[in-house]
Amino acid sequence: MVEVRFYEQAEIDDALLAFAVIIARSEDKWVFCRHRERETWEAPGGHREPGETILETAERELHEETGAIDFHMTPVCVYSVKGKNAVNETDQSESFGMLFVADIYAFEKELHSEIQEVLLSPDLTDNWTYPHIQPKLLAEAARRGYLR
Repeated sequence: MVEVRFYEQAEIDDALLAFAVIIARSEDKWVFCRHRERETWEAPGGHREPGETILETAERELHEETGAIDFHMTPVCVYSVKGKNAVNETDQSESFGMLFVADIYAFEKELHSEIQEVLLSPDLTDNWTYPHIQPKLLAEAARRGYLR
């Protein structure tokens, strides 16, 4: 079973934040990505690279995975995932990431990453890559008043 927990940013040491996930919207539509190796949809995001702040990670991943070139990013909270999932099939340790929301105003014409397709949809997907994680992230962002 996958356990998702939420924290305030000050509660967790910044060095533990290994990844960023961005709930993105553009012109009142949800923005989802589909990786070249999957048939499912996910929120943009990815792992932190050495020397990056977690905000820089979020900005880089949003650009790489959606082609966003003009956007406004807001941190929501820290979250953790513990248990077997599509990313972590064997390790039971708790891993930490930062959740962001972003409004995207402009996109590049082409993608330059492992992402096959970007979907702008008025509705949430029901075909999640991480069905035990991503809906909980959206619910928490909404609960905290970050989604309209």
